[in-house]
Amino acid sequence: MTRPYVKKLSFTLLDSITDKDPVVQEQVCSALCSLGESQPDETLRACEEYLRQHDKLAHPYRAKVLRAMETVLSSHIHELDKDTAGIVILLASSEMTRTKELDCDWQQAASSVLVAVGKRFINQVMEEVLSRFQPGILPHSSVMHTLASLSVSNAFGMVPFLPSIMSTMLPMLGMAKQDALRVVFCCALQHFSESTLEYLANLDQAPDPTVRKDTFAADIFGAYDVLFHHWLQSRDAKLRLAVVAALGPMCHLLPSEKLEGQLPKLLPVLLGLYKKHAETFQISKSLGQILEAAVSVGSRTLEVQLDALLVALHAQICVPVESSSPLVMSSQKEVLRCFTVLACCSPDRLLAFLLPRLDTNNERLRVGTLQILRHIINSAAAQMEVKKPFILSSMRLPLLDTNNKVKRAVVQVISAMAHHGYLEQPGGEVMVDFIVQQCALPPEEPEKPGPDGEELAADSVRAVSIRTLYLVSTTVDRMNSMWRPNPLSSTALEAMPSACSPQTVALCPSANLPSPFAMTTRLLVVSSNPYLGDGRGAASLRLLKVMHRNIHPLLGQRWETTMPVLLEYLDEHTEETLSLKEWEEKLLVFLRDTLAVVSDNTWICQLSQEMCKQLPSYNGTPQEKNFLYKCIGTTLGAASSKEVVRKYLQELLETARYQEEAEQEGLACCFGICAIAHLEDTLAQLEDFVRSDVFRKSVGIFSIFKDRSEHEVERMKSALILCYGHVAAQAPRELVLAKVESDILRSMFQCFNTKVLGIKVETKDPALKLCLVQSLCMVCQAMCSSAQASSFQFSRKAELVTQMMEFIRAEPPDCLRTPIRKKAMLACTYLVNLEPVLEEQLQADVIHSCLHSVMALPPEPEGEDGSCQEPLYLDTVCALEDLLTSLLRRNMTPQGLQVMVEHLSPWIKSPRGHERARALGLGACLLQFFLEHLHVSTLVPFHNLGLLVGLFAPRCADTWATTRQEAVGCVHSLLYLQLGYEGFSRDHRDDVAERLLTLKDGLVHPDPTILFHTCHSIAQVIAKRLPSDQLISLLLTMFESLGDPDKNCSRASTVMINCLLKERGNVLLEKVPEIVSVLRAKLRDTQEEHVLPAAQHSVYLLASQHCEAVVSSLLGSPLPFDSHTCALWRALAVEPSLTTQVLGLLLEKMSRDVPFKESRAFLLGSTADRVATLLPLAATCALYEVLSAPSSGTVVLELYPQLFVALLLRVSCTVGVQLPRSLQGKERRSTSPARPARNLDPCSSAVDALQALLLRGGSQDVLRCVELKGGWELLRTSAGHEDGVAQLASSMAKYAGPRLPLVMKALACTHSSVYEIQRVTSTAFLAELLSSNVVNDLMLLEPLLDNLTTRLKDSSASVRRLVLRGLANIASGSPDKVRAHGPQLMTAMVSGLDDGDEPHSLVALEAMVGLARLLDLVEPWDLRLVLLHTTIRIRPFFDSEKVEFRTASIRLFGHLNKACHGDCEDVFLEQVVGGLVPLLLHLRDPQASVASACKFALCMCVPHLECAELAAAFHKYLQEGRSVHFGEFLNSTCKHLMHHFPDLLGRLVSTNLFYFKSSWDDVRAAAPMFTGFLVLHAEPEQKPQVDLEQLIAALQLLLKDPVPGVREKAAETLGRLVKFA
Repeated sequence: MTRPYVKKLSFTLLDSITDKDPVVQEQVCSALCSLGESQPDETLRACEEYLRQHDKLAHPYRAKVLRAMETVLSSHIHELDKDTAGIVILLASSEMTRTKELDCDWQQAASSVLVAVGKRFINQVMEEVLSRFQPGILPHSSVMHTLASLSVSNAFGMVPFLPSIMSTMLPMLGMAKQDALRVVFCCALQHFSESTLEYLANLDQAPDPTVRKDTFAADIFGAYDVLFHHWLQSRDAKLRLAVVAALGPMCHLLPSEKLEGQLPKLLPVLLGLYKKHAETFQISKSLGQILEAAVSVGSRTLEVQLDALLVALHAQICVPVESSSPLVMSSQKEVLRCFTVLACCSPDRLLAFLLPRLDTNNERLRVGTLQILRHIINSAAAQMEVKKPFILSSMRLPLLDTNNKVKRAVVQVISAMAHHGYLEQPGGEVMVDFIVQQCALPPEEPEKPGPDGEELAADSVRAVSIRTLYLVSTTVDRMNSMWRPNPLSSTALEAMPSACSPQTVALCPSANLPSPFAMTTRLLVVSSNPYLGDGRGAASLRLLKVMHRNIHPLLGQRWETTMPVLLEYLDEHTEETLSLKEWEEKLLVFLRDTLAVVSDNTWICQLSQEMCKQLPSYNGTPQEKNFLYKCIGTTLGAASSKEVVRKYLQELLETARYQEEAEQEGLACCFGICAIAHLEDTLAQLEDFVRSDVFRKSVGIFSIFKDRSEHEVERMKSALILCYGHVAAQAPRELVLAKVESDILRSMFQCFNTKVLGIKVETKDPALKLCLVQSLCMVCQAMCSSAQASSFQFSRKAELVTQMMEFIRAEPPDCLRTPIRKKAMLACTYLVNLEPVLEEQLQADVIHSCLHSVMALPPEPEGEDGSCQEPLYLDTVCALEDLLTSLLRRNMTPQGLQVMVEHLSPWIKSPRGHERARALGLGACLLQFFLEHLHVSTLVPFHNLGLLVGLFAPRCADTWATTRQEAVGCVHSLLYLQLGYEGFSRDHRDDVAERLLTLKDGLVHPDPTILFHTCHSIAQVIAKRLPSDQLISLLLTMFESLGDPDKNCSRASTVMINCLLKERGNVLLEKVPEIVSVLRAKLRDTQEEHVLPAAQHSVYLLASQHCEAVVSSLLGSPLPFDSHTCALWRALAVEPSLTTQVLGLLLEKMSRDVPFKESRAFLLGSTADRVATLLPLAATCALYEVLSAPSSGTVVLELYPQLFVALLLRVSCTVGVQLPRSLQGKERRSTSPARPARNLDPCSSAVDALQALLLRGGSQDVLRCVELKGGWELLRTSAGHEDGVAQLASSMAKYAGPRLPLVMKALACTHSSVYEIQRVTSTAFLAELLSSNVVNDLMLLEPLLDNLTTRLKDSSASVRRLVLRGLANIASGSPDKVRAHGPQLMTAMVSGLDDGDEPHSLVALEAMVGLARLLDLVEPWDLRLVLLHTTIRIRPFFDSEKVEFRTASIRLFGHLNKACHGDCEDVFLEQVVGGLVPLLLHLRDPQASVASACKFALCMCVPHLECAELAAAFHKYLQEGRSVHFGEFLNSTCKHLMHHFPDLLGRLVSTNLFYFKSSWDDVRAAAPMFTGFLVLHAEPEQKPQVDLEQLIAALQLLLKDPVPGVREKAAETLGRLVKFA
């Protein structure tokens, strides 16, 4: 049966080879190969028969079949029998020659089959092929192609046939007229020649060792004659290249005399082809082969042709390469191979040709020549040995070339020379010097593009030089003795940044070094920018360490300790993380330590001299020059010779480039560092310079243009002033105070002020001002940090402060361009801390000027170039804060604080938001500072607390978020100040005051509701902590804020006023007239809406006497209620007894009328719209207003159950209910100033009222919880109403449990309501209560179960569904009660499974979900009674079209498995086996929830199978939350199933067949894959279990499936069915 079965499988697959999807086609071929792996002969015969029977099968598909056959043959050629081979040979031969038209892929596939068979059956293949290769008849091109391929794949088998083939083919060459056929002949001749050469080269392994070269000579020469004299002249470029490719190997087979005779004609023709073909690879390759053949026979003709050859080949190397494709690179290699051949036969003439071309100035010629030279140095080393001096001398001019491409080529030549001993010759040291110089190139050297735009970057030359230097030094042993040239010679020292690479450090000799001072200076400066130039800093330090003996003999031991610390610091950082300032400081400490170790004044002075000498060489690198100045200062500080110190300081002052800002800073740092040890000499030298002619020549008005420009003079003054500042900052503190007024400040202002004709003229140069201010900061900071600062009386303090104020006032008020403001305020900050104290007027002037200078700036200051000035602005604000806190420190009293706040007050109330924000920020800073530094020795009143709180508190609602946050902080600080004045300790934490910090979150977002609610809370905190005597001042201050330009602050004032009146009104009896008077005045002055409601409180007096009439009248107000009406409703809640009457009347009116009426908008048949009735709607809105009043809370608590149930049912009745049309239009047209307070939507009104009830009834947590879950929005929608009710019930159970008995009692009677929606709502509420244990604690479980059970017969399916949900909720609410009520619960659930005739009943779905929750908790006996019925009932839902049913049923199946472990396992095992296939396949379900349920169910099923390996596989692959590699998992599962349960094969396969028709693509694809894996792991003896006919037929149908993935899996499975052959 094997052959028919394999044939059937093969034919089934082959029928699908025409599939439109390429992936499926490939899978079909792969399946065919799988068949061939098991049954190669039968598969090949089946493919042959199929192709023979389907003559009209398109060529592309025939080619695929042939490719599959080739794959089988390649793997099993040694297993193939002779008969099958013969059949395959005949088929392939026929396919290959069926048509004369060329179809490359199809005929190539057939040819490949023949070639594959020919590896073993060469005689049979040749017999068939030669039968189609008859003398006198032009063969099919594929025949020639096959012969050529056979000669390549089986040279030993083919060569014996070649003489006869050549004798037959030779006459055919003249008959071939078509260029395409001629190309095929050329390719055949090329491969014949190559295989012959291979055969002759391996005669010891050949089957016939008697074969000789002359056997083929005559035929080859005949073919050569045709190809060269006739075909090579063709116009077809492809043919010419084919001829050239053939001539190369053919020349090796020509007789030597024939070859010698043909060379004079052949070589010129080949060289001429270079001009005709852009693609020259074949020409160069063939030319190389011909040259090798000519050399091998000792040809003399080459001598004559050599010049032409060299010119042509040289041109090929020098031609510009447009791409770096592999073919182009290969062509270059073949040309270089030709040069190798010529170098071996004529080295003298080759060098005579090449070396003169090194002297040309043409870049391409020179680069190409260098490339050839490098190649022949490597490839013809023996021939070049005696030419070394000649070659070295010819490199002089290339070494001087500045072109980067030439440099790179020279470096590569030198590398080759190094490996072949050239550099040891005289003149080799010049090559080494060249390499080192290229290593020293700076990375920043700009690129100099050549005329062709192909110039390489200088960095590439440097990089290749460094790599070459390192490579040669580590791989060529004899090079170590050659490194005498010094990489740190004077030339290289100039380029030290790049020369300090790790490679050059390793190669440093000890001879011919620069001076230790030059080397120390240069390497230190290089190290200051450590990551430049491939990490030159670390290399420089290592080099410095290596050269320690040359620098100073005492340094070695010390540097062994200090140097590794620096290197380790560099290793710990990167260029991004390193702080250059910290690094420079470490280097200066290292230098200082080095100088201390040396301790030789002469050596130190010489080092100073060298450092000063090198200064000009750093003019282009400001950062390095700045560091060198610091090094000079450090070195001079260590010198003991005062004359030397002053000499070099004088030199620095005279030679400095003052116009460079960075150099000014560097010079000043140098003087500052030097002053640490030489303060007197430094100041004296500065003084001498100021008095010198160099400086004084420039200060007169008549000589201003004689020596220096005015700009240069200002720069010089700036530098000198900076020098004085740095000297003061660095000098010893005990010496500074004595020098400040007498020397430093006098000299600074002498430089700053210019006198013309005896009149002081102040400079307008901002840079000079900035330097003065900066230096003053340093001077003042030095004074403040002195130990004697507290007793020092600074006489010029007021003068300097005044000067700083002039600078600040001179700054433009509308922009922030320079840091003069910041620096001036910092200087004032230090000055304020000095004695004597500033006068009050001057203090006020300082505060006013500084505030105006910063506060009035635009909100986003930018420079003239548009660059953001934010960092400068922030620094300026910080400076202002420091100044104000310094002033406040001088007067730490409530009065001092109030003075500061009064200066801020106009900015706090500014109409511009950014000014308010800045002012509040400063205020917060001042208050925090005052609080932190508060020291109360005696209890004194904080008499202005009310005024200050009244100023800051309304700003908690400012339109700017930052202002709001700062305002809360200010109030918080003020309250703690009050506690401090009351005697509490500084670390005391007041719970009430701390609540302010928690309220900040409510001020983040600009929602007015949240803002004002937060302000109310803030006012409550204030009210609790404000002393009674401060309350009236607070209220009066807040009344002033009612007219605030910021409307938010005005509103916040009303909120806080009302809160304060409510909280503390009992103490204001005497002040009531004043308060009322102020209120009336404000009501007259302001027309804002928010002020009016504050005055409407008196309405409740009328309602106290005529409650029903007032309620009726207000209910008659037009809907929607305007804001005045709403205020009046809220006023009715002031007094509890009145509130009780009002709420009772509103409840009665809300329930008196029907909630809605139905009306049809158009035709009678259209759906009726529900329209709200007016009276219940108005009553609902009124309820909301009354319940919203805080004072209604007491009454709400008394009426809580009635209000809650009534409003909940009102919500249910208004879902989807519309407003009457009259109100819809009115609501849209409402444009009055007293616009509606809320949305009039009936359902929203009811929900709002319910929320108000919860809030006022003490159920804030319920309200908050439902809000967080989005429950209120759900309540308003038809789709989400049930979920919203459930969330409300859950929250009530959690946070309002004690209220539930009365609420449940009120809801119980709703089961008979005429409105279905009310029954649904009440059932949903009661059902959700069962999910909480509170019903058990309140003894409500039994009555609640009874109530719900009676509703199981309700006519509404929604009610019945919710009842089942409620009964299932016991599992989570009262799990310990489930066993007691098990029979009742299980009966209800099973009846729910059978509810109605609808196939997708939602009641059944709820029953499945509920059962899954209850199963683990019921008694086993109760479960056993319903187990089989439930399992059978839910099985159809596994494949339901609705995802919810699939998920619920599968998950329930898993729970049934989990629950039945034990007594009922045997009963349930059959169900497990039956469910295994659906569960595995639904892992590929398109819905993730279904797949997740399958994972769970499978994990629960596997214990029933009692297979440890299968359980381990399930545990490995089916972990929740991780994706399943389905193919791998299914393969593993099938392996274990077939190993442990082989008898299940038939059942599993037949179940899979059902899913072949699944509507889900992935499941439909998984089913054949499942089947294939089962077959793969089944034993052949299990074959009888499977109906193969049915299975193959089903797979055949799947091969026509519209989804490619399904067809692919079907084809794969068919390939596996060969196992049952």
